[in-house]
Amino acid sequence: MTTPASDFLPFVRPEIDAAAIADVGKVLASGWITSGPKMHAFEAALSDLFGGRPVRTFANGSATMEIALRIADIGPGDEVITTPITWVATANVVIAVGARPVFVDIDPRTRNLDLDAVEAAITPRTRAIMPVYLSGLPVDMDRLYAMASKHGLRVIEDAAQAIDSRWQGRRIGAFGDLVSFSFQANKNITTIEGGCLVMNTPEEAVRAERLRLQGVIRTGMDGMDVEEPGGKFNLTDVNAAVGLAQLGSLDTITARRAELAEAYFRCAADHGLAGLGIELPQPLDAQAATTNWHMFQVVLPTGRLQGGPAQARQRVMEALRERGIGTGVHYPPIHLFSYYRSLGWREGMLPHAERIGRGIVTLPLFPAMQAADVERVCETLSETCKRLSK
Repeated sequence: MTTPASDFLPFVRPEIDAAAIADVGKVLASGWITSGPKMHAFEAALSDLFGGRPVRTFANGSATMEIALRIADIGPGDEVITTPITWVATANVVIAVGARPVFVDIDPRTRNLDLDAVEAAITPRTRAIMPVYLSGLPVDMDRLYAMASKHGLRVIEDAAQAIDSRWQGRRIGAFGDLVSFSFQANKNITTIEGGCLVMNTPEEAVRAERLRLQGVIRTGMDGMDVEEPGGKFNLTDVNAAVGLAQLGSLDTITARRAELAEAYFRCAADHGLAGLGIELPQPLDAQAATTNWHMFQVVLPTGRLQGGPAQARQRVMEALRERGIGTGVHYPPIHLFSYYRSLGWREGMLPHAERIGRGIVTLPLFPAMQAADVERVCETLSETCKRLSK
């Protein structure tokens, strides 16, 4: 029996409060709706959040990474080491600047880059490492930056999911090299679409400003020049108004997500998910990294379920949907997409990423959820996996 739409629990639900909606209305009524005072105020607030570092906002979190690559002067003939378990934009932006993404396998426990594999993959052509903080969980930042320093590499952090995550108590973005965040609709704070790039120097920030608006350099009232081509990546004041309101609730959002993650661990234990072969994410006190719990992801035991590795996840997701529970897949392994296969990547090259990519499922997690919602998800997942067991 299908659950009524009114009772459907999505895996994410953005929340825009009345104050943000009213502020958007003021921007629309102001006559200045593109990049302007709200965007600059949002950038200033983000800079404060990241310890005074230069920050520039962009139309999306893919543009931030492409601009970061360009600021690092990465292009044809260069290699960038990254993970295959991420949104495909991470690799696509490397292709966009003419470089080659080099995928390495993941640590099956953290589901992030295996730093041993990163070091083994460094060649004379390697120019940067691009870690991705899946579900908001950082990698070992001390080791990452020690490795980059040893080999003279830039680090472009795909921190799209990691706003308010921390390493040894320090907020991601408040230190490091080039750090990219996304504010897309399913992120912990949103501008509907948007992102920001945290940089090291005023000079990098000036270049980022130029690159986000066609590379144009203005002087005086009428002077205009272009020294290098850019794109059209600016964030509007409408988006920035939403972002400013969201940023003010960041502490509350992060705390609520941690509460819900704790509830998931309790309910998972109550319903025996681990005993069914379902792999949970790292627990709350796992290591020096503190996640913002952008997502709560499990890995299904696809080999034990009907349909096997090829169809088991789809059957579980369909069964949950029939019971009114939305789920997501974040992410299938990029190196097995057709385009990346054309570059020479094949099945079997990255076994941990391939296994986790076949079985990973994102469960509902957003601040408006209640403990009863978490209980319902875990109970339904447990019942479904028992029913579909071979």
